[in-house]
Amino acid sequence: MTSPARPPTLFATRRRSTAISAIQPVIPTLTHTRRGLRARRSTGARAWRAVEFAVLFVGIPLAIAIFREELGRALIPVLLGLAAFCLVALLVDRSFDRRRLWNSARAMRRLPVIMGLFAIGAAGIAACVALFTPDRLLSFPLNSPEVWLMVMLLYPLLSVYPQEIIYRTFFFHRYEAIFPSRWLLIGASALAFGWMHIVFWNVVAVALTVLGGAMFAWTYHRTRSTFGASLEHALYGCFVFTIGLGWYFYGGRGG
Repeated sequence: MTSPARPPTLFATRRRSTAISAIQPVIPTLTHTRRGLRARRSTGARAWRAVEFAVLFVGIPLAIAIFREELGRALIPVLLGLAAFCLVALLVDRSFDRRRLWNSARAMRRLPVIMGLFAIGAAGIAACVALFTPDRLLSFPLNSPEVWLMVMLLYPLLSVYPQEIIYRTFFFHRYEAIFPSRWLLIGASALAFGWMHIVFWNVVAVALTVLGGAMFAWTYHRTRSTFGASLEHALYGCFVFTIGLGWYFYGGRGG
């Protein structure tokens, strides 16, 4: 038979109490140290993402604008390459919710708002073109119907969706840390989107895309759907090409 456990002696109890008393002052110090390390790592991560943001969304568009003539027709391949880079970065990030790459259900719930705003915006754009540049009104589909049809089919696939991956899905996921407010994030997305259009060297392209970028960013914020933002982007983009403003997005310098 095993003998019953003996109660701890007074000496053993005092020794444990002394050991605990010696450790207790160290615990807050260790906790503070861990918090400090996490804070430094967080600050370092934000600094790195700020550098990454400056390179991807300021430096690269500026370089493309400077070397626009040399690039010629390579804008779409460059865009697709950047979109592929951003897509891979999202897919390997375990914190990214892949449903955001499409998420059509949430986009469809937003569709009445998207279509209502588009009807108002399209009417305003058409009125401006008719008033200020009547010679360009519907000039693209009337003068080059085959090319216009090809643009209507390929533009959403080869231009719109890649842009939305970069400027909405990737942008929102990566840069929430440096733009913690939703309004700052939406505004930064819109300004970066407009800045990208300096490659066309005219104020109209930049101004229109800053406004459009704010709308698409708001839609993405509300739906977390790349499909929803792309649908809205395609509606306005195709209309702009059709109504006569497409020249500002492929006509080169000037305007």
